[in-house]
Order: sequence, then C-alpha cells, then structure tokens
Amino acid sequence: MRKMIIIAGPTAVGKSEASVLLAKRINASVISADSMQVYRGMDIGTAKISRGEMDGVRHFGIDIMEPDENYDVTEFVSMAHSAMDAIYADGQVPIICGGTGFYIQALAYDIDFGEEEIDARFRDELTAYALRYGNEALHERLGNVDPESAAAIPAGNVKRVIRALEYYRNHGEKISQHNAEERKRKSPYDLRFFVLTDDRKALYDRIDKRVDQMMDKGLLKEAEHIYDLIGDKDCTAAKAIGYRELFSYFRGECTLDDAVARIKQDSRHFAKRQLTWFRRYPDVIWIDRRDFGSTAEIVEYMSER
Repeated sequence: MRKMIIIAGPTAVGKSEASVLLAKRINASVISADSMQVYRGMDIGTAKISRGEMDGVRHFGIDIMEPDENYDVTEFVSMAHSAMDAIYADGQVPIICGGTGFYIQALAYDIDFGEEEIDARFRDELTAYALRYGNEALHERLGNVDPESAAAIPAGNVKRVIRALEYYRNHGEKISQHNAEERKRKSPYDLRFFVLTDDRKALYDRIDKRVDQMMDKGLLKEAEHIYDLIGDKDCTAAKAIGYRELFSYFRGECTLDDAVARIKQDSRHFAKRQLTWFRRYPDVIWIDRRDFGSTAEIVEYMSER
C-alpha cells in the first residue's frame, strides 16, 4: 500500500507550517486540500501559504483556478490523483494538508458522495424557492426529510442543500445515510491521518487576531478586486469566508465593522464544524498543541508514527 499523510484541522491551527516542516524531514510534497486556496488572487483572505513559507517544498492545488470558475470535490480528487502520481514517481510521500474535510474524505477513502446527474428543472425550482423565501426556508425543507444532513450543511451553502434534496428525491434515501455507509470504508492507502487541535479559546483568539492581521495586510482591497471580477455571480469563490462578508459591505448591506465582525464569527463557526467533521473518523491521530512546546516537536511526533 502506498503511504499517504494527512495534516488536517480547523482554520488557524498551524497546518501549513507543520506540513512544510514534515515534508522537509521525510522527503515529501504537499497537496492542498483547501477549497479556496485554488483561486488566483485570493491570497490574504484564504491565508494562502507564500512561496517563502513553502521553503522549497513542492505544493500542488494552489493558484490553479480563476475566481469566476467553479471548483468542487470531483475536480479536487482528479487534481490530487495527478499530483500523487507525480509525487510517487519521484520517490516522495504525499502530504494532504487542509481543512476541507469533504475533500480529504473523498480522496483518502475513495468515497462516492452520490453526485447526481444534473436535473436542471428541479435545481432551478429549488433555487427559485430559496430566492423567494430565503435560504433558511430551503434548509428547513432539507431538515424535514434529512435532519442529519441539515445539521451538517449550513443554510448558506445552497448548492449542497440542493444536492442533498436532489439525492433524496432521486433515491428515496437520505444522502446522510449514504455517506455514513461510505465512511465505513477502509482507506486504500497506508494512512497517517493527523488532526491538529488546540484549546478552543486559544484557537478562537488566534482566529480573531488573524482576521485583524488580514485587514492590516490589505484584505479589503483584495476582496474589492475579487468583487470587481465576479460581482454577484453565484460561484464557489463568492462563498469564501473573508470575501462574502466584505461583498455584503460593498453592496451597502452592512458597515465595514459589521463585516469584519462577521468574518471572525463565521471563521469561528467554521472551525467548530471542521472539528466535528474530523471526529467522525476512527483513523484520526489527534494532536493537541497544548501537549507540545513547538511545531517542531509536533512534527517530530508525526515522523515517529
């Protein structure tokens, strides 16, 4: 079995730094499992690793799409498989680094998430329903037939809500039940699945501080540039935390202070959902930052596993 290493965890926990240090130690390359770092120009708001921070370590899955292009789990898996072929051919180990649990699960366990053939009419009906009655009303419809999926999918992620409703309509089965069965699969890889965590207050404080630093670095200008490119187009990049809140500010729907406060709140909520997602897997090796003095100590622990 080919070896695969995963370094996952919530936003702002220090995944990128750990992945670079581990890659240099064991001769590995990194594949980003971040659904937003694929977009060119979205650097500050996604906390995208810089060339300097990569420190010579080869990275895949970063800056490969334009902001107006859609990117989903199917495209991620295709990209990752191509990257892994190149990494294995060079005698290296792939490190999958990121916080998009949906992507990581699909790749590491060869998961079929029940992607459906597009039913344009049904999707248009549901989209129109959300526009007329609100995202929460559409989310409530999902809760009536699949409460587990409704608990896992935010109301704002209309695309996933629609897919879950479509799956139920086509199969008479909850997509959450289908996914639960898929999660019982064993990984086809010699897997080391590390998840970094930390004291919740310390993590949330770090998230708030990082948002302030992003604003100081020019997030407002960056988001304005992205908004000029995509406007109010319904695309993946428009849903990115740190951008969607500022888009509301650009539309005059809130003050700048309110938008920044929402970025912090949405980031904290996202971190909580990420940890909930990774707790589903028995293969996970949990690493609490409080048990280590530095990232270097964490990496030493990882390399011994």
